[in-house]
Amino acid sequence: MIPATMKRTSLSAILLLAAAMPAYAHVGTGATSSFTAGFMHPLSGLDHVTAMIAVGLWAALKGGRAVLAWPLAFVGVMLAGGGLGMLHVPVPFVEPAILASVVALGLLVALAVDLPVSAGVAIIGLFALFHGHAHGVEVVENAAGLGYLAGFAFATALLHAVGITAGLGLGMRFRGFARAAGAACAAVGVGLVFGVL
Repeated sequence: MIPATMKRTSLSAILLLAAAMPAYAHVGTGATSSFTAGFMHPLSGLDHVTAMIAVGLWAALKGGRAVLAWPLAFVGVMLAGGGLGMLHVPVPFVEPAILASVVALGLLVALAVDLPVSAGVAIIGLFALFHGHAHGVEVVENAAGLGYLAGFAFATALLHAVGITAGLGLGMRFRGFARAAGAACAAVGVGLVFGVL
């Protein structure tokens, strides 16, 4: 049994992170030459925060191997996408795909879609490629860029952990709250698509 304080803390963390204001966190904005800048980057945009937490929530709802496999897949493919961006390899539809990821991942949680772990890895990996590319095209082309990549990978993993902790903390008895958080993520995505958030 998960203590009530842990459940309240997890829910509070989700609400605080979801309340983060968008900061135009993509291409060409802000410093990209340190671990700290990379760490702060995923925390500065509502699209990043909601998508990362949704990955963690979905992994927690699935349980088993997905709890590690899905977040690891996201971080790994995101770093590969970041590498493509640093090399200036063009990837089409980056911004629309990022917005679609917020809606889609939120819906996967809200509907508690139960897919095989490998299918989840494929879906999450596809979205991670676009998120990583958006980060990578911003990175300065020197050693400080590697610190930036490490920072945004670490922040992303922490956001996944928030989602996992909240999902597992709510447990089967409160599964509806996790699904409601997924619906909120999808709603945020729709709001971003239509420019109201």
